Amino acid sequence: MAKKASTAKKAGPAKTGATARKRAMAKSKAKAATRKPARAAGADRRKTSGRRSSDMTAADALYKLIESPLVAELLAIGATAALAAVAESRSNRRSGADAKSSKAFKAAAAAAAAAIGRRLSTEVEEIRKASKQARGPAKA
Repeated sequence: MAKKASTAKKAGPAKTGATARKRAMAKSKAKAATRKPARAAGADRRKTSGRRSSDMTAADALYKLIESPLVAELLAIGATAALAAVAESRSNRRSGADAKSSKAFKAAAAAAAAAIGRRLSTEVEEIRKASKQARGPAKA
């Protein structure tokens, strides 16, 4: 068998624990001095990025959409329809029809989607009627 070449370190002067700690502290202080100062926790990133305050981000648009009264109304309509579907499935279950909870959940989701769809379609129709009235009679 061939022996592997050993890579032993040369013996150096013995280091005392206190000296090694001092050197380590000095190195960490030097690294800390070269680092950039940390930003304040409450600093607004948008102000430092160079964007104008009139620029709207996707998050801003989403918040604005969520705060819309139409969205709140649609959510309320959907929740009401889903609750009605769940209540109906519970009453059917008591009367002998053996329905699974997954079927009740699917029925509730379908009822909510249908109610929201009906409300959106009526809203779009109202907008179309209002825009036609604003334009006035069509010119021939």
